[in-house]
Amino acid sequence: MSEPGTAPWRGAEASRLITFGQGAALAGGGFGWLGAHGDIDVTQPCPLYINARMTYAFALAHLDGVAGADALAASGLQALVTRYADAENGGWFSAIDLSGNVVDSAKTNYAHAHTLLAASSAVAAGIPAADAALAAAASAIDEHFWSDAEGCALEAWNAGFSELEPYRGANSNMHSVEAYLAAGDVTGNPVWHARAVSIATRLINDHARAHGWRIPEHYDENWQPRPDYNLDRPDDPFRPYGTTPGHSFEWARLLVSLEATLPAPPAWLPEAATALFDRAVADAWQRDGHPGLIYTVDTDGEPVVTSRLQWVACEAVLAADALHRRTGEKRFATAARQWWAEIDRHFLDRKNGGWFQELTPEMTPASSTWSGKPDLYHSYQALLLPSLPLSPTAATALARRRPGDPGDPGDPGDPGGAGGAPHDQSSA
Repeated sequence: MSEPGTAPWRGAEASRLITFGQGAALAGGGFGWLGAHGDIDVTQPCPLYINARMTYAFALAHLDGVAGADALAASGLQALVTRYADAENGGWFSAIDLSGNVVDSAKTNYAHAHTLLAASSAVAAGIPAADAALAAAASAIDEHFWSDAEGCALEAWNAGFSELEPYRGANSNMHSVEAYLAAGDVTGNPVWHARAVSIATRLINDHARAHGWRIPEHYDENWQPRPDYNLDRPDDPFRPYGTTPGHSFEWARLLVSLEATLPAPPAWLPEAATALFDRAVADAWQRDGHPGLIYTVDTDGEPVVTSRLQWVACEAVLAADALHRRTGEKRFATAARQWWAEIDRHFLDRKNGGWFQELTPEMTPASSTWSGKPDLYHSYQALLLPSLPLSPTAATALARRRPGDPGDPGDPGDPGGAGGAPHDQSSA
């Protein structure tokens, strides 16, 4: 058996994971919420962000040569038009039920950012109707979510885009950075990459730097931190109290990619990426004497929610891989190997398929924050990205790659995050 995290291991696991994810496909188009055993959980809604994430995953899978993945990605795009779109007010509803009835009419930046990512990736993958979906997503963001005055994205509106929530969030803006990088790569429009720099500057170079490289997650409408936000809901899956080390790993990866993307990147990006990574490791890894990375800490770095979430482990290995390739420092490769071993030992559900979403500190399956195995977004990315350059973003990189090129997931020479030379940005 291949060592966890190496290219052969990741290739085999990607194949297993994408097969498991096909069970989310709905007969009427789009994707449902996968339960623990790989069947659709009929008690759960069908959130827009899940539909977008699965569309994204299958667009990547198509580019990676998975038979039938293009039809699944096309189904996700079709669901945007037929099931989620608000024909009267524009944009997309946050959630529908299995029959297509709207159960959450809010319009959120988080879900629209994932829709932009999905549509951009589908364009790169040549999925039918992807160009129209990308144009619609870009228009909705331009009109309702991006704020030139704030240099960041707004958070959420009511269905009619007439009432704006007086809250600003780091989480949805982080996903905006990822989506804007993808949109910029696909369209060639430099405004997307400029917006990504603007968000990163405010949230990381300003706020995270001023808070010891812990990222304040919650803000008021003037971008003043709200450190006590959701104190009574510490394990909220999207807006948990305190700070989230997993987001620091995710930001570290995105900052490395942002630097590799830009012709003249800000000089602070690599310093910030490394500082975020180191702070997250100190705050989260084995803080309570058990394996794995905890979910949240307070503003002083004291543990709050000690559940181990799959997405945090995924972002940790990706950040370690990106920083190793960027810097050549062996400590990042060492960290990646350790975390891949934890993923292999604890998160893979070899009986029922897929990956466990949440574990207790004792590394047994749990569901206090997440139910079932709703999507493939973090896990499938974790398996693909170490074989791709730091820039461009995944779908564009896969579209440009020819089978047999160095870095192909089947290439046994790929270090899989455990070796290799620092990334040459000139070749990205």
